Order: sequence, then C-alpha cells, then structure tokens
Amino acid sequence: MSNVRTSAETEQRSEKMSGLGRVLITVYIILAMAATFRSVYQIMTKFDEAPLAYILSAVSGVVYIVATIALIRRGRGIWRPIAWAALLFELVGVLVVGTLSITMPQLFGHPSVWSFYGQGYGFIPLVLPVLGLIWLSKEKQTL
Repeated sequence: MSNVRTSAETEQRSEKMSGLGRVLITVYIILAMAATFRSVYQIMTKFDEAPLAYILSAVSGVVYIVATIALIRRGRGIWRPIAWAALLFELVGVLVVGTLSITMPQLFGHPSVWSFYGQGYGFIPLVLPVLGLIWLSKEKQTL
C-alpha cells in the first residue's frame, strides 16, 4: 500500500477541514492563546492573589494547545486518541472547576478560565469540547 495520496483522498481531507472543523480549530487557537497569555500574565504579576485559579488557567491553556494540535493532526497516528483525551480532559475540567467555583468559591480567589463553566469566556469552554467530541465521533479516521 502506497503512502502517496490520490487527489480524491486530498479532496476528501479538505472537505473534512471545512465547516465545523475549521470553526472548532479556529476557536481552539483563539482560546489557547487567550488562556495561555492570560495565565502567564497573572502568574507573573499576581500569583499570590489566587494561585489555584491561575494554575488552572495555565493548565487550561496547555490543554487547548494540545487539543488544537491534535485536532489539526487527528488523522495521523497517535493524534486522534490524543484529541479524544484532550477534549475529554477539558470537558471534565470545565465541569469540575465550574461546579467547585459555585459550591466552594473560597478555593479560587479569582476566576479561572473554567470557573463558572467558562462564564468569563461566554461559556465557550463548556460548549467547545462537546462540539469537538461530536465532530470527532462523526468523522471517519484517515490513515
């Protein structure tokens, strides 16, 4: 079996990157940059005010970076399982941190990206992994 892609395979791959896939990846890129830069600034300038919240924001930034790369490369080797793991981790993180920020707000000091289910980011952190998981589940894996 040849590793050379035919024009039909290339066209099929391009179609997969249209629509929802392009929007998801674009939003992930924006969220990755926003969460990462925000957390770096907060850790450098006021870490002592809310260390847990700022560490959680940094973790979310790293997860968004990994998810972005994995979604872009999802059809190659190990990247598809990494995409699944990153999106599931993100969803669990948003649900756990969101719930704790409501039930035990004293833990945080300041909001993190995932606090109140991503309210500070228009609830995008809550919706995005759900849409990503749906997209991955409906897409056929390519080799």
